[in-house]
Amino acid sequence: QVQLVESGGGTVQAGGSLRLSCAASESISKINKMGWYRQTPGKTREWLSTLTSGGDTEYKYSVKGRFTISTDNTKRTAYLQMNSLKPEDTGTYYCRIEENEAVWYWGQGTQVTVSS
Repeated sequence: QVQLVESGGGTVQAGGSLRLSCAASESISKINKMGWYRQTPGKTREWLSTLTSGGDTEYKYSVKGRFTISTDNTKRTAYLQMNSLKPEDTGTYYCRIEENEAVWYWGQGTQVTVSS
């Protein structure tokens, strides 16, 4: 059974940092891309960052320079280091693990709240 387990959310003051983790189960045979998304009430889920199996990264303009996506030696855990957090970064964060363009999986979501 495919499982993505997210952790690391919480409440932090503006200017603070958090690191999110997303661990993928061994049942996902091949990971092509890892990504992070954010959703706030009443809005669609927005893309934040992608890390390809080749090591290429991309970031949404609003988080570039503050957020860093990475993985570990196993390449089965995705991380999102978030620095200089702002109140507008508040939301539920989801990881997305892609086997290929037609097959991907979502994590369960983790809440991040940034107080001003």
